[in-house]
Amino acid sequence: MAEEKKATPFLEYKGKPLVRSGNMIYYGDMNDPYVVCLNIKNSSELKDITLAGDVTIQLLSTDENASPKDRIIKKSEKNGLFTALDLGATWLERQLKKG
Repeated sequence: MAEEKKATPFLEYKGKPLVRSGNMIYYGDMNDPYVVCLNIKNSSELKDITLAGDVTIQLLSTDENASPKDRIIKKSEKNGLFTALDLGATWLERQLKKG
């Protein structure tokens, strides 16, 4: 019998997947109409961990027919990853409820 490959579960925040590539973190399901993109602009070291500094948050449409400029629904910048992720999660939840 062939063994089935199990999909690697994504790290989740408030029930939605988080996917990181370098300093970019995508929050949300790409099958939904919107996702959040977090871009870590700088970071600092504290003992043995790296802390995010300024983070750019963008609420993006996943509509492939829209131009890249039109895909950006909202944009902001916050200090710290948690603050940025929390704001992005709020934006995403509200936008998905609108439809």
